[in-house]
Amino acid sequence: MCGRLSIFTFAFSEFKVRDNTRKLNYKGNFMERPPLKNATRVVHAGKPKSVQGASFLPGVTFAGPFHAAGDPARVPHTYGRFHNPTWTNYERALGELEGGTALVFASGMAAAAAVFGTLLKPGDVLVMPSDCYYTARMLAAGFFTQTGVVVRQAATANDAQATLLDGARLLWLESPSNPGLDVCDIRALATAAHANGAVVAVDNTTATMLGQAPLALGADISAASDTKALTGHADLVLGHLAVRDSALADRLRTWRTQMGAVPGPMEVWLAHRSLATLELRMERQQKNALAIAEFLSSRPVVTGLRYPGLPNDPAHQIASKQMRWFGPVVSFVLPERTRAERFLAACELITEATSFGSVHTTAERRARWGGDAIPEGFIRLSAGCEAVEDLIADLEQALQRM
Repeated sequence: MCGRLSIFTFAFSEFKVRDNTRKLNYKGNFMERPPLKNATRVVHAGKPKSVQGASFLPGVTFAGPFHAAGDPARVPHTYGRFHNPTWTNYERALGELEGGTALVFASGMAAAAAVFGTLLKPGDVLVMPSDCYYTARMLAAGFFTQTGVVVRQAATANDAQATLLDGARLLWLESPSNPGLDVCDIRALATAAHANGAVVAVDNTTATMLGQAPLALGADISAASDTKALTGHADLVLGHLAVRDSALADRLRTWRTQMGAVPGPMEVWLAHRSLATLELRMERQQKNALAIAEFLSSRPVVTGLRYPGLPNDPAHQIASKQMRWFGPVVSFVLPERTRAERFLAACELITEATSFGSVHTTAERRARWGGDAIPEGFIRLSAGCEAVEDLIADLEQALQRM
């Protein structure tokens, strides 16, 4: 009976081994367990060890100063601009998913500014896409050029930045690009940049780290606006960086502290809470985006349709090689500004709003902001988590009324 009980115990117990890649088999021997799936990883990312009677995710810590007597180097938390336990949990989660050391920032642009400000000095060369996020281009060309930084730009398509790398200090990529959805070969460009002595950063906002892994593709820095698909509820502003090099992480952390580019703990807690549903949201949003793109491809009034998940999209071949998911964003062109505005006004379920990645489907006439080389009727649509049949019906009636 004792022997049978022992076998029963081994067969049905994991013994709460903290190393989740190992478990006991029925003979009591350790064996390797396959890596956890992404759906499991996002649910458990950054969660502390279980404590009897405690919540799954610790509550938000609101603090300016902390109790900190004596030598501050011996105190885990001293002041809210330096660190916060709520940041620590979220950064641990991001680091687990990104495959590096993560740092959270007040916004995606605060994260981008930290990269530029930490790495670039007068005379350095920054290479970036001419079609990446407009505000990143404006930060580079409108501010950092005034400090003596040289900015070189080329389109995302066809890896055009590769011709500009001679003497470069930093290569900034965005793939897929926003809003045009062109894709570059991250691994090839990272290899070329490193051969020229440059650091490589990738704005991974559209794909998220579940859709594309910049650090695994050779980049030194993965950057994202967590405001968008990563948190996915259109209720906060946040950003983060993930890096492979601990010394670079220390420099970026110092920039964040000294420049005050710190996030509010409530936003960070909400982001960590939202992270658990990332796989579920992105799976639905990608399916919806592909179905919407296929529907739009059948409408003669629609031109310039782009979605990397479409087999006939110019970016599909490269995207399929380096992306797990193609993201929630679809872009297309309607004949003119007036008709595009009538289309958006006629939508009943699709909200006219900027940004993207939310559970709510949104669309906007992107040219209203200026700064991008796009037609006046260019529409950027972000697929949400609604029933796709309802979304397509809404698109169809809005196109008819347009």
